[in-house]
Amino acid sequence: MRAYVFPGQGSQKRGMGKGLFEEFPDLCREADDVLGYAVTTLCLENPERLLNRTEYAQPAIYVVNALHYLTARRQGLPPADYLAGHSLGEYSALLTAGAFDFATGLAVVKRRAELMGKADGGGMAAVVGLSETAIEEALRAHGATGVVIANHNAPRQFVLSGGKDELERIRPVFERMEGVRGFVPLRVSGAFHSPRMESAADEFRGFLDSVDFGELGTPVVSNVTGRPFGSGAGAVREALADQITRPVRWAACVRYMREAGVSDFVEIGSGRVLTSLIEKITAEEQHAGDEQEARGEAPATTVNVARGAGADELDAGDAARRELIARIKREILHPEIGDAALGFADDESFRRLGLDSIVYVRLARKVQEVFGIPFKPDRIYAHRTCSALADYLLAERGGAGTEADAAAPREIRPTETARQGTERKGAEPPRTGPRETEPEHTEPEHTEPREREQEHTERKPTEPDEAPPWREYRDERVLAVLRDCANGTLSVERAIATIRAGGAARR
Repeated sequence: MRAYVFPGQGSQKRGMGKGLFEEFPDLCREADDVLGYAVTTLCLENPERLLNRTEYAQPAIYVVNALHYLTARRQGLPPADYLAGHSLGEYSALLTAGAFDFATGLAVVKRRAELMGKADGGGMAAVVGLSETAIEEALRAHGATGVVIANHNAPRQFVLSGGKDELERIRPVFERMEGVRGFVPLRVSGAFHSPRMESAADEFRGFLDSVDFGELGTPVVSNVTGRPFGSGAGAVREALADQITRPVRWAACVRYMREAGVSDFVEIGSGRVLTSLIEKITAEEQHAGDEQEARGEAPATTVNVARGAGADELDAGDAARRELIARIKREILHPEIGDAALGFADDESFRRLGLDSIVYVRLARKVQEVFGIPFKPDRIYAHRTCSALADYLLAERGGAGTEADAAAPREIRPTETARQGTERKGAEPPRTGPRETEPEHTEPEHTEPREREQEHTERKPTEPDEAPPWREYRDERVLAVLRDCANGTLSVERAIATIRAGGAARR
């Protein structure tokens, strides 16, 4: 099963959408009409660093996310089983699901951005390296009752929200805690996703009452609950209003989709921030599962073990499924481990066989060769039993009643203005004004453990939005070892020895 996820504020940068605007001139003119300025100029030139301000960044990201999605659909992107977005990105997911047309969604995002951009007196800070329990205990122990966790981005990556003075007071507390890798104040004007935003949420709720919402053609997982939006316009309005004051439960959203059977997450928009967070969430769950297996306990649920609506159709007694499991043992495992594969239990982890990362790479290549589908080594990590791997292959081949039966996302609907192809030129984004000296309003939708540089004109290769050098390395055997080392499965010394041994063998 597939999920498409959309980034939120924090993904903006100068040059975003380059090469897309000219492909969708009608939508761009429509965006200019809604916003009152040229969104193309804003995104490509970032005059006076306006993308640093919430009231400009949020509409720009919404537009660019939509253009990325439409481009992907033109290129043959298949329907999704689930949709989700990180905070602001949730509006892109709702647009894709058919909740509203492009212009209506942009008008809603514009109003949200205006209300959040007016917030002041609060602040936010990213905390990296600590568990949720450790953070909450520290806040209680030091009487920081006005500070809350605003973003649950990954198991050890959170964002706090509250009064600026209180955040500054507890900063040294967190910096002294064992395991903390960073406490980074964020350049924002308000305490977003906290009770301090209640007045903005109330005003936004009143605005949403005038907006018509359509039925969702694909489930959209809500940041507020970590579960799909309820049915009906009222449920959507309530969740969107609550989102302004409630924490973003991104990790819970990802876990829900994984437990529902999603194995492929595709980030649609600028950058790979959500992809990185999903990898962290997945690695943490796999590490927990490995610990359970080592203790002899039942392994934690892995991707495609619980497959949501399609699970009932994957009956363990189904002849096709049994035959596929037998083929996996006979044609995939047997060449690597011999006759032990034929008697291997369907639900027993491959790790019981002592397979290492190099063998996992070979298994992945064998799957690709035998079944004729693209198959990366990390799929073996995610489906490390014969039954789980069979379920995944059935779904990919359309035999599991999942993707073939999934409702296709509705096309993004232009409004009458765009259909008529108005020739109106968008005004330039406003230049110098009374807010020029105000703090930069950047909602920390996905913040890494350092201050984010908002201007990306000439980024250095080491910045997080840039692909690190190892991503360009194509030796999958070495990459597999590095992943094992990163998630704690292999020690550094063992990883080095394995890589050297592989290199010697190749020589």
